[in-house]
Amino acid sequence: MNKKSARISTALALIALPVAATSACSGGDESVEPATPPAPPPEEEAAQYSVQLGPRPYYLVEDMDEGELKEALLACSEGSFERTDFSIGHRGACMQFPEHTRESYEAAARMGAGIVECDVAFTKDRQLVCRHAQCDLHTTTNILAIPELAEKCSEPFVPADAEAGTPASVKCCTSDITLAEFKQLCGKMDSANPDATTVEEYMVSTPAFRTDLYATCGTLLTHADSIELFSSLGLKFTPELKAPEVEMPYEGDYAQEDYAQQMIDEYKAAGVDPKSVFAQSFSLDDVLYWIEKEPEFGAQAVYLDDRVDTPEGYETAVSGMQSLADQGVKIIAPPLFALVTLDKNEKIVPSEYAEAAKAAGLDIITWTLERSGPLASGGGYYYQSVVDGIDNDGDTMVMLDVLARDVGVRGVFSDWPATVTYYANCMGL
Repeated sequence: MNKKSARISTALALIALPVAATSACSGGDESVEPATPPAPPPEEEAAQYSVQLGPRPYYLVEDMDEGELKEALLACSEGSFERTDFSIGHRGACMQFPEHTRESYEAAARMGAGIVECDVAFTKDRQLVCRHAQCDLHTTTNILAIPELAEKCSEPFVPADAEAGTPASVKCCTSDITLAEFKQLCGKMDSANPDATTVEEYMVSTPAFRTDLYATCGTLLTHADSIELFSSLGLKFTPELKAPEVEMPYEGDYAQEDYAQQMIDEYKAAGVDPKSVFAQSFSLDDVLYWIEKEPEFGAQAVYLDDRVDTPEGYETAVSGMQSLADQGVKIIAPPLFALVTLDKNEKIVPSEYAEAAKAAGLDIITWTLERSGPLASGGGYYYQSVVDGIDNDGDTMVMLDVLARDVGVRGVFSDWPATVTYYANCMGL
């Protein structure tokens, strides 16, 4: 059966969300002013429909330690809830839906995300598609289950060898296949089994805190498809230009600048207001290119900062904030842990990085909430700077509160946008 005929899209049911989140209730220390989110689209562009958050935000609030923040969030429990640009769908809603698929994006919209992300990579025929990395098709799609496409992968599947102590390996890239071939794939939950001795074992390895319930055959999209979909849903856009994993210029004549320009050109061709687009990159050169060559888009370009992954890089980032601002960068986006630390009472507080960014006049967006699994185990990468200050899932809301009211971030990426939407509506963001 053709996979498209077997799929009933819910796009028509997802009429665009209401504009501009308003406060369902207020709570906490009102002397601390949260950052102002980006302006919503004009009212005539977005029709009304009901945001649905599901049970998870309520579970997190109930799991919080007793206190004023919990009381404030409980007081908001009956809504109503509206879309907010403070809530950013990270690859859609990929905690439970295959990332960068139509279904994941629609779920993020339904959960009140005002901005949704398409990570951008290119195919063999230089078409832009939504994938988290140029070479992740082996973990995020069913390409290995389609022999005629699997044989085109950069590196074929090699089973794990327990005796030699080598893990299973394979590498499949968007640049290995054409757009027509890409469209044959189904999205799956991002995962791989390093101990696999067969392709089937390699593909079936979704983490326990996620689910395959909605991963029957995720619909992959081009970047242009995502623009059309997000526009129809009344959403804003935050495309990330992914670092190429092939030598650039690709095939000798497709340079990094061509790639960066092509992404912006697709918004211009669709008639999208530049103020609704928050182009991102981990490469400062990409951000500076947009600032110089496409200033209307560059004005809200986002520099994703992973320098903080090493102590030396963290110090470089802190000391270099003013230099970024002087070059025209307006928005910086580090991972959660870089923005917070613990005080002497093991309370989560803004970090030196957060203070330096604010002193330089930079706006801050951060990533990624709801990507860590249960917090009782420490929270992993995203909570590494505050491990001793967290011990339950309810601390997700504590972290969010510090980011919003103490650090002053303008938006938070989340794998499950409902959590951020709930908090933002309660706090009037």
